[in-house]
Amino acid sequence: MGLALDEPDLKTLVSGFKPSATMYVPVAVDASTGVRRNELLAFRWTDFDPQAKTLRVERALEVTKKFGVRYKVPKTWRGKRTIVLDDGAVALLLAERGKHQRLLAGIPDGADVDLSLVRLPEDALIFPASPAPGKNFDFAKPRDPSAFSKQFRRGADALGFVGFEFHHLRGTHATLLLDKGVPVHTVAERIGDDPAVLLRNYAKRKRTQTADTSVTTVINAISAGILGS
Repeated sequence: MGLALDEPDLKTLVSGFKPSATMYVPVAVDASTGVRRNELLAFRWTDFDPQAKTLRVERALEVTKKFGVRYKVPKTWRGKRTIVLDDGAVALLLAERGKHQRLLAGIPDGADVDLSLVRLPEDALIFPASPAPGKNFDFAKPRDPSAFSKQFRRGADALGFVGFEFHHLRGTHATLLLDKGVPVHTVAERIGDDPAVLLRNYAKRKRTQTADTSVTTVINAISAGILGS
Protein backbone atom coordinates (compact mmCIF):
# COMPACT_ATOMS: atom_id res chain seq x y z
CA MET A 1 0.00 0.00 0.00
CA GLY A 2 2.85 2.35 0.75
CA LEU A 3 4.67 1.97 -2.56
CA ALA A 4 4.17 4.43 -5.41
CA LEU A 5 6.46 5.00 -8.39
CA ASP A 6 7.25 8.28 -10.08
CA GLU A 7 6.60 8.59 -13.82
CA PRO A 8 10.11 7.64 -15.06
CA ASP A 9 10.13 4.49 -12.92
CA LEU A 10 6.58 3.63 -13.93
CA LYS A 11 7.54 3.95 -17.59
CA THR A 12 10.54 1.67 -16.99
CA LEU A 13 8.35 -0.90 -15.27
CA VAL A 14 5.57 -0.91 -17.86
CA SER A 15 7.98 -0.89 -20.81
CA GLY A 16 9.84 -3.80 -19.26
CA PHE A 17 6.80 -6.01 -19.80
CA LYS A 18 6.68 -5.33 -23.55
CA PRO A 19 8.33 -8.67 -24.44
CA SER A 20 5.44 -10.50 -22.73
CA ALA A 21 2.48 -11.07 -25.05
CA THR A 22 0.21 -11.85 -22.10
CA MET A 23 1.32 -9.23 -19.56
CA TYR A 24 2.22 -5.98 -21.30
CA VAL A 25 -1.25 -4.76 -22.27
CA PRO A 26 -2.96 -5.55 -18.94
CA VAL A 27 -0.08 -3.97 -17.02
CA ALA A 28 -0.16 -0.86 -19.22
CA VAL A 29 -3.95 -0.54 -18.99
CA ASP A 30 -3.88 -0.92 -15.22
CA ALA A 31 -1.12 1.68 -14.91
CA SER A 32 -3.27 4.15 -16.83
CA THR A 33 -6.60 3.39 -15.11
CA GLY A 34 -5.86 2.32 -11.55
CA VAL A 35 -8.47 -0.44 -11.57
CA ARG A 36 -8.30 -3.34 -9.15
CA ARG A 37 -6.73 -6.55 -10.40
CA ASN A 38 -9.99 -8.50 -10.21
CA GLU A 39 -11.81 -5.72 -12.08
CA LEU A 40 -9.15 -5.70 -14.79
CA LEU A 41 -9.35 -9.44 -15.35
CA ALA A 42 -13.17 -9.31 -15.54
CA PHE A 43 -13.35 -6.71 -18.32
CA ARG A 44 -15.26 -7.84 -21.41
CA TRP A 45 -14.98 -6.31 -24.83
CA THR A 46 -18.58 -5.14 -24.43
CA ASP A 47 -17.31 -2.87 -21.61
CA PHE A 48 -14.94 -1.06 -23.97
CA ASP A 49 -16.19 1.91 -26.01
CA PRO A 50 -13.38 3.16 -28.26
CA GLN A 51 -15.48 6.04 -29.61
CA ALA A 52 -16.27 7.40 -26.16
CA LYS A 53 -12.80 6.29 -24.92
CA THR A 54 -14.21 4.56 -21.86
CA LEU A 55 -14.20 1.27 -19.96
CA ARG A 56 -17.16 0.28 -17.78
CA VAL A 57 -16.52 -1.54 -14.50
CA GLU A 58 -19.50 -3.87 -14.21
CA ARG A 59 -18.06 -6.87 -12.37
CA ALA A 60 -14.98 -8.35 -10.74
CA LEU A 61 -13.53 -11.81 -10.34
CA GLU A 62 -13.94 -13.62 -7.06
CA VAL A 63 -11.96 -16.68 -5.97
CA THR A 64 -14.03 -19.12 -3.90
CA LYS A 65 -13.22 -22.52 -2.41
CA LYS A 66 -16.53 -24.01 -3.51
CA PHE A 67 -16.98 -22.55 -6.99
CA GLY A 68 -13.46 -21.57 -7.99
CA VAL A 69 -13.11 -18.34 -9.96
CA ARG A 70 -16.43 -16.62 -10.62
CA TYR A 71 -17.87 -13.15 -11.16
CA LYS A 72 -19.37 -10.80 -8.61
CA VAL A 73 -20.89 -7.34 -8.80
CA PRO A 74 -19.01 -4.44 -7.17
CA LYS A 75 -19.43 -4.31 -3.39
CA THR A 76 -20.48 -0.66 -3.31
CA TRP A 77 -21.97 1.93 -5.64
CA ARG A 78 -18.50 3.42 -6.00
CA GLY A 79 -17.20 0.23 -7.59
CA LYS A 80 -19.56 0.31 -10.57
CA ARG A 81 -18.25 3.13 -12.71
CA THR A 82 -17.15 4.30 -16.15
CA ILE A 83 -13.48 5.18 -16.58
CA VAL A 84 -12.20 7.66 -19.15
CA LEU A 85 -9.25 6.26 -21.12
CA ASP A 86 -6.27 8.07 -22.55
CA ASP A 87 -5.40 7.77 -26.23
CA GLY A 88 -2.54 5.35 -25.57
CA ALA A 89 -4.74 2.90 -23.68
CA VAL A 90 -7.41 3.07 -26.39
CA ALA A 91 -4.82 2.27 -29.06
CA LEU A 92 -3.49 -0.69 -27.05
CA LEU A 93 -6.98 -2.08 -26.52
CA LEU A 94 -7.94 -1.68 -30.18
CA ALA A 95 -4.80 -3.55 -31.22
CA GLU A 96 -5.54 -6.29 -28.67
CA ARG A 97 -9.11 -6.61 -29.88
CA GLY A 98 -7.84 -6.92 -33.43
CA LYS A 99 -5.63 -9.84 -32.35
CA HIS A 100 -8.64 -11.58 -30.81
CA GLN A 101 -10.73 -11.00 -33.93
CA ARG A 102 -8.01 -12.45 -36.13
CA LEU A 103 -7.68 -15.42 -33.83
CA LEU A 104 -11.42 -16.07 -33.84
CA ALA A 105 -11.70 -15.80 -37.62
CA GLY A 106 -8.44 -17.60 -38.36
CA ILE A 107 -7.03 -14.56 -40.14
CA PRO A 108 -3.22 -14.41 -40.24
CA ASP A 109 -1.39 -11.32 -39.02
CA GLY A 110 -0.82 -8.81 -41.80
CA ALA A 111 -3.77 -9.93 -43.90
CA ASP A 112 -5.76 -6.88 -45.05
CA VAL A 113 -9.35 -7.54 -43.95
CA ASP A 114 -12.23 -5.60 -42.45
CA LEU A 115 -12.13 -6.76 -38.83
CA SER A 116 -15.37 -4.94 -38.06
CA LEU A 117 -17.10 -7.90 -39.70
CA VAL A 118 -15.69 -10.25 -37.05
CA ARG A 119 -17.89 -10.23 -33.95
CA LEU A 120 -16.42 -11.53 -30.74
CA PRO A 121 -18.70 -13.44 -28.34
CA GLU A 122 -20.71 -11.28 -25.93
CA ASP A 123 -18.89 -12.80 -22.97
CA ALA A 124 -15.42 -12.49 -24.53
CA LEU A 125 -12.91 -11.17 -21.99
CA ILE A 126 -10.34 -8.53 -22.81
CA PHE A 127 -7.66 -10.47 -20.93
CA PRO A 128 -8.70 -14.15 -21.03
CA ALA A 129 -6.65 -17.10 -19.89
CA SER A 130 -4.16 -18.62 -22.30
CA PRO A 131 -5.23 -22.08 -23.49
CA ALA A 132 -3.56 -25.18 -22.12
CA PRO A 133 -1.43 -27.13 -24.61
CA GLY A 134 -3.64 -28.87 -27.14
CA LYS A 135 -6.74 -26.92 -26.09
CA ASN A 136 -8.72 -24.38 -28.10
CA PHE A 137 -8.69 -20.72 -27.11
CA ASP A 138 -11.63 -19.89 -24.82
CA PHE A 139 -12.40 -16.18 -25.06
CA ALA A 140 -14.58 -16.32 -21.94
CA LYS A 141 -12.22 -18.20 -19.61
CA PRO A 142 -10.82 -15.86 -16.94
CA ARG A 143 -7.21 -15.83 -15.87
CA ASP A 144 -6.29 -17.07 -12.43
CA PRO A 145 -5.86 -13.88 -10.35
CA SER A 146 -3.23 -15.33 -8.03
CA ALA A 147 -1.15 -16.72 -10.89
CA PHE A 148 -1.45 -13.36 -12.67
CA SER A 149 -0.11 -11.50 -9.61
CA LYS A 150 2.76 -13.96 -9.24
CA GLN A 151 3.68 -13.54 -12.91
CA PHE A 152 3.68 -9.76 -12.46
CA ARG A 153 5.81 -9.97 -9.33
CA ARG A 154 8.40 -12.15 -11.06
CA GLY A 155 8.56 -9.67 -13.93
CA ALA A 156 8.80 -6.66 -11.61
CA ASP A 157 11.54 -8.33 -9.57
CA ALA A 158 13.50 -9.10 -12.74
CA LEU A 159 13.26 -5.44 -13.73
CA GLY A 160 14.68 -4.31 -10.41
CA PHE A 161 11.39 -3.38 -8.71
CA VAL A 162 11.72 -5.89 -5.91
CA GLY A 163 8.71 -5.90 -3.60
CA PHE A 164 6.48 -4.01 -6.02
CA GLU A 165 3.14 -5.85 -6.22
CA PHE A 166 0.46 -5.55 -8.88
CA HIS A 167 -1.90 -3.65 -6.56
CA HIS A 168 0.78 -0.98 -6.17
CA LEU A 169 -0.03 0.13 -9.74
CA ARG A 170 -3.41 1.28 -8.43
CA GLY A 171 -1.80 3.31 -5.66
CA THR A 172 0.75 4.72 -8.10
CA HIS A 173 -1.98 5.85 -10.50
CA ALA A 174 -3.90 7.60 -7.73
CA THR A 175 -0.75 9.20 -6.29
CA LEU A 176 0.34 10.61 -9.66
CA LEU A 177 -3.07 12.20 -10.19
CA LEU A 178 -3.23 13.64 -6.68
CA ASP A 179 0.31 14.99 -6.91
CA LYS A 180 -0.67 16.81 -10.09
CA GLY A 181 -3.55 18.54 -8.34
CA VAL A 182 -6.50 16.46 -9.52
CA PRO A 183 -9.20 16.79 -6.83
CA VAL A 184 -9.48 13.95 -4.33
CA HIS A 185 -13.14 13.25 -5.11
CA THR A 186 -12.34 13.00 -8.83
CA VAL A 187 -9.52 10.52 -8.26
CA ALA A 188 -11.63 8.53 -5.77
CA GLU A 189 -14.48 8.31 -8.27
CA ARG A 190 -12.07 7.14 -10.97
CA ILE A 191 -10.57 4.31 -8.93
CA GLY A 192 -13.81 3.42 -7.13
CA ASP A 193 -12.61 4.31 -3.65
CA ASP A 194 -13.84 6.29 -0.68
CA PRO A 195 -12.20 9.75 -0.67
CA ALA A 196 -11.29 9.45 3.01
CA VAL A 197 -9.65 6.06 2.47
CA LEU A 198 -7.84 7.41 -0.55
CA LEU A 199 -6.44 10.32 1.46
CA ARG A 200 -5.26 8.06 4.28
CA ASN A 201 -3.46 5.79 1.82
CA TYR A 202 -2.04 8.76 -0.06
CA ALA A 203 -0.57 10.14 3.15
CA LYS A 204 1.36 6.88 3.61
CA ARG A 205 2.93 6.95 0.15
CA LYS A 206 5.95 8.87 -1.02
CA ARG A 207 4.71 11.94 -2.84
CA THR A 208 6.04 12.28 -6.33
CA GLN A 209 5.10 15.43 -8.23
CA THR A 210 3.02 18.65 -8.17
CA ALA A 211 0.32 20.69 -9.80
CA ASP A 212 -2.02 20.52 -12.80
CA THR A 213 -5.81 20.52 -12.85
CA SER A 214 -7.56 18.90 -15.80
CA VAL A 215 -7.90 15.16 -15.22
CA THR A 216 -8.08 14.44 -18.96
CA THR A 217 -4.92 16.43 -19.64
CA VAL A 218 -3.12 14.78 -16.74
CA ILE A 219 -4.12 11.24 -17.74
CA ASN A 220 -3.02 11.77 -21.32
CA ALA A 221 0.27 13.28 -20.19
CA ILE A 222 0.96 10.37 -17.85
CA SER A 223 0.06 7.84 -20.54
CA ALA A 224 2.33 9.52 -23.07
CA GLY A 225 5.15 9.23 -20.59
CA ILE A 226 4.41 5.59 -19.81
CA LEU A 227 3.55 4.27 -23.25
CA GLY A 228 5.61 6.57 -25.44
CA SER A 229 8.83 5.40 -27.02
